[in-house]
Amino acid sequence: MASHSSGRNGRRPRGGSRRRGDNNRPRHQSAPWRAPAKQTFWQKITAFFTGGGEKPAATATRPAPVQQSRGNGSEPSRTQRKPEAVEVTTPRLSVGNLSFDATESDLFELFNGVGAVQNAEVVTYKHNQRSKGFAFVQMNTVDEAKRAVEELHDKEFLGRKLVVSGAKSSEHHSAN
Repeated sequence: MASHSSGRNGRRPRGGSRRRGDNNRPRHQSAPWRAPAKQTFWQKITAFFTGGGEKPAATATRPAPVQQSRGNGSEPSRTQRKPEAVEVTTPRLSVGNLSFDATESDLFELFNGVGAVQNAEVVTYKHNQRSKGFAFVQMNTVDEAKRAVEELHDKEFLGRKLVVSGAKSSEHHSAN
């Protein structure tokens, strides 16, 4: 004898509640008791060395640092550094905090409004050609480079404030 099935195998519907017990209580009300919060690995280590479940005074008085995700949700963002101000001694400029959508032609047009541009180069990853968020711009003269830093530093471009400064020379790198 053939049995007819509706496609489900008799189990509870997808996404259904696994909760048992008082089904008449609204879900938004909390349970009368709360299980103790599960300790993280580092909390267990700290408790071991500090002698029990007491929290050290340093963590009790100081709030935990706020961690913002980078977008993928898996790792916290790095602390932001202040850009190092490099004096403009050559026509080569470093452009930081650049939008990932910015192209070399966008930079060429932006810096051409200040002075004559020889070259604009967005630094990219080799494997996927995605921008690293900074670039180098070569102006014709040092005076034009200085004027570009004065006019374009902290200017908003494609939704981000640019950080424009003199590029470190190869002698500067070898000294460090």
